[in-house]
Amino acid sequence: MYVVKRSHHNPILVPDKDHYWEDFATFNMSVVKAGSMFYGVYRAISAPDRLRTPEKISIIGIGRCRDGVHFEERVPFIIPQEDWEKYGCEDPRITFFEGNYYIFYTALSKYPFEASGIKVAVAISKDLKKIKERHLVTPFNAKAMTLFPERITGKITVLFSLNTDIPPAKIAVAQMDRIEDLWNPKFWEEWSKDVDKHVIDLKKSPYDHIEVGAPPIKTSYGWLLVYSHIQNYFSSPENLDRIFGIEAVILDLDNPLRVLGRTRGPLLVPRESYELLGHVPDVVFPTGAIIKKSARGLPGGDTLYIYYGAADMTNCVAHVNLHDLVRTMLPGWSSRYHFARAAENPIITPDKTHQFEAKATFNPAVIRIHHTTHILYRTLSNDNTSYIGYAASKDGVHIDERLSEPIYGPREDFELKKISGGNSGCEDPRVTKIGKVVYMCYTAFDGIGPPRVAVTSITEKNFLRKNFIWEKPVLITPVGFDDKDTCIFPEKVKGNNQSQYFILHRVGNDLCGDYLKTLNFKKDTVKKCIRIIGPRINSWDSSKVGISAPPIKTKAGWLLLYHGVSKSHNTYRIGAILLDLKDPTIVLARTTDPIFEPQELYEKVGVVNNVVFPCGMAVKDGLLYIYYGGADTVVGVATIELDIVLGALTRDVKK
Repeated sequence: MYVVKRSHHNPILVPDKDHYWEDFATFNMSVVKAGSMFYGVYRAISAPDRLRTPEKISIIGIGRCRDGVHFEERVPFIIPQEDWEKYGCEDPRITFFEGNYYIFYTALSKYPFEASGIKVAVAISKDLKKIKERHLVTPFNAKAMTLFPERITGKITVLFSLNTDIPPAKIAVAQMDRIEDLWNPKFWEEWSKDVDKHVIDLKKSPYDHIEVGAPPIKTSYGWLLVYSHIQNYFSSPENLDRIFGIEAVILDLDNPLRVLGRTRGPLLVPRESYELLGHVPDVVFPTGAIIKKSARGLPGGDTLYIYYGAADMTNCVAHVNLHDLVRTMLPGWSSRYHFARAAENPIITPDKTHQFEAKATFNPAVIRIHHTTHILYRTLSNDNTSYIGYAASKDGVHIDERLSEPIYGPREDFELKKISGGNSGCEDPRVTKIGKVVYMCYTAFDGIGPPRVAVTSITEKNFLRKNFIWEKPVLITPVGFDDKDTCIFPEKVKGNNQSQYFILHRVGNDLCGDYLKTLNFKKDTVKKCIRIIGPRINSWDSSKVGISAPPIKTKAGWLLLYHGVSKSHNTYRIGAILLDLKDPTIVLARTTDPIFEPQELYEKVGVVNNVVFPCGMAVKDGLLYIYYGGADTVVGVATIELDIVLGALTRDVKK
């Protein structure tokens, strides 16, 4: 798991109306560090010139700075001169190699633009002040070439996008003994005889499009390549939305055609206004990446900075902890950076001999008291009525006790079935212990709705004795709203400058909160939707979000897991957020990637397919346990090291 954060300085490069050559757009910057100075080469589009065709032309500008963010002293650097680039120089990638800076770029020789006039060129500079030579590199359609910063097994190595304008595009590798071979047509003639042996296939679907992004970076794990992966670039049967994403892959240090690990999904997708609106809307496109070492030399403290073009208009930067990112990608480490399922899963399954749980057992709340994990799970009878069942486990995995009767069921008019055969009852419990009282929030549904949240309680003494005498439930969410997924924090917080109870709940597709002065729910109910988080467009949680289990208090903040659903599918996945200890309406961090998702058959096939839905979690021996419903049919448990979760969430949180 990892957290990607955009710079609060974004966009870091914007068009300058006082510079005609970069009046319209400044984007797709590649960065190199020389001494204490950062140099950025970028694509600049000029103001319109009505006496010229095309009216706007791309050149390559250069700027410099000491912090990698505020690039100043911007000047034109590579301007079209040759016939093979006369209609523009685009999208540079820069590498320092054996005493020279090599800037590869897309050279346009035909207008209107067509594949045969779109090729790779290179400019060479000794000092980044002037170009000493330039060459046309590829005799065929290609873009986005970049040079590895050192020889690989003695060979000069380049990576580039082949046939980007004659799809399907391919990411290809070429190796040579002499740098001059790069612009030797005979080299490429020989190389082209067996193209497929030079290709890395990174597409996840035949409808996707890929392109090389930033120059590769050498790490102890392998070559880190940040690249562009565009979902549904070509029309798919489902007619899904096209999504520009930035992904990453680790390549073998000695064989760059060998993939060691990769991201499961995008690091970045268009989300901010400067990414959604511009010359070409809804685009993020990577062309630069650098690693900044930890100032204190701490292990795992290195940071990857990704430079990317936004909406083909401006340039931006985002960062992610290198340690978290790479270990999430590599198979040898990935299992520690995602929840690991118990081998015993599913730990609770429907029992057809018990009417109340004959159809499904799922979405469990848990509370750990006296070295025992108490599991309060939702059940479904054959007539689709939901009850709450009970099981217990000493070790958190193996079930030591399971009751044959429900410990809670529909009793009030607002949860009794109004339509025969339809869903109704007491759904998706969340349990919190405050003092000597156990509070249970659940979704009350009569089959007509919209659903509302009810709260009931029981003394800890009665709960442990299994004398399940619950208080009369009270509805706490407003009438007329689809309001679900609710829990009470286990202690008061200091929100609004006073000590109050805090409740999380979901209104529509947003995760909300509200402060309550007391736990007298006959007088104090939910009246506000203070938005905590909402769906993130173009992401795995783009449709709706809601809490999983009640949060756990840590020194860094309140750890809260949440479920998210994408607009392009109905799969439920799990992410994590860290909330401020004093004011939990403040989000300190949010994982970029899902940390748990359906993989096993019991999670993919059931009453509702493709669902993992935790309602309970507990900490035991340094492990975070989550208890979840699989496909709305069974109960599973999974674990992860708590320190790994908190480590990823606290990298950038100010102490």
